[in-house]
Amino acid sequence: MANVKPFKAIRPKKGLEARIAALPYDVYNREEAEREVEREPLSFLKVDRAETQFGKEVDTYADCVYEKAHELLWKMVADRELMEDDQDCYYIYELIMDGRSQIGITACASVDDYVNGIIKKHENTREDKEIDRIRHVDACKAQTGPIFLAYRSHPVINEEIKKMREKEPICNFTAADGIVHKVWKIESKDAVERIRRAFREVKSIYIADGHHRCASAVKVSMKRREENPDYTGEEEFNYFLSVLFSDDQLMIMDYNRVVKDLNGLGTEEYLEAVEKCFHVTRLGDTPYKPEKKGTYGMYLEDSWYRLEIKEPLHSINPVDALDVTVIQDRLLGPILGIEDPKTDKRIDFVGGIRGLKELERRVHTDAKIAFSMYPTSIEELFAVSDAGMLMPPKSTWFEPKLRSGLFIHRI
Repeated sequence: MANVKPFKAIRPKKGLEARIAALPYDVYNREEAEREVEREPLSFLKVDRAETQFGKEVDTYADCVYEKAHELLWKMVADRELMEDDQDCYYIYELIMDGRSQIGITACASVDDYVNGIIKKHENTREDKEIDRIRHVDACKAQTGPIFLAYRSHPVINEEIKKMREKEPICNFTAADGIVHKVWKIESKDAVERIRRAFREVKSIYIADGHHRCASAVKVSMKRREENPDYTGEEEFNYFLSVLFSDDQLMIMDYNRVVKDLNGLGTEEYLEAVEKCFHVTRLGDTPYKPEKKGTYGMYLEDSWYRLEIKEPLHSINPVDALDVTVIQDRLLGPILGIEDPKTDKRIDFVGGIRGLKELERRVHTDAKIAFSMYPTSIEELFAVSDAGMLMPPKSTWFEPKLRSGLFIHRI
């Protein structure tokens, strides 16, 4: 049912991959992006964040910024720093972090599959974030950052990946952050057709990360369809750049919480309120990373605590069963007064990649209390998406991050 097609990737010239490949545009603020581009002038971040080419007086979202992104991208192609393949291919993309390998297929997913619900989402998007990437994709006439998709494992796709990985990769480098990146190109017409047929047997594909980029790519496609009423559906603008990982390849990390105050409560009064819903065990200075669903770490006044829910909610609603929902509904909302975590300035979120020491640091600087979470599972993500529901904000943190600039899709 899924239409996942090969494409002619624009890729870094051999030997330049490590210099060009960049972390996603949205992990940097403007000052960080400027420093990174200054450190590495070939970084693809200069295309994804073209405001780095201007002084502070130029707004991040000025028209000239998007025009500059187009200019820089196609200059890199003209200068042969980026090269376009001459036939449609699939690409195996392996990332290795701390010895753990994660292998996916870089391809183009169908806009119609997104519209028709074959490609499923689990979170809402913000219009302001969409508009930025709509303008970027439209101006560049290319998609520069892949969408992170997941699907249930398929034996034929697994076998094709296994066979190709017995060969030498066409790209192999270690990035500055220690993540190893490897790429293989699947160009055999027979192998390409086997993979495409196998994806047609996949009933559902799930957005793991990149909801805004995905929604933006779809809206650019719709704009192009309006501009080209005789479109056939085969034009490149009907597809968007993706890396698709089977569910057995993915690791979701914890997405932790810090809160600035105790909502006017004293420490003992707060702990008494928590004990109504949770078993509370004081651990002292031993950091606590939850070992199963229904357990939480809490750091307050230089001490760690283990929390375990007393009465788990048994619900057919997959969102209600998420640990991030339980702590919001049983503790953050009723006790700490965080009614809307999307907008409340008293709460912040810390990706699990930063570790428990970061939670301690935040409590010692700009927060009062921190919570370490048990990671949401890929099965829970699938269940929420299949039910047509949405997760609470900051429910999943995926690592390692896909690099921009390794694969570019001309539309």
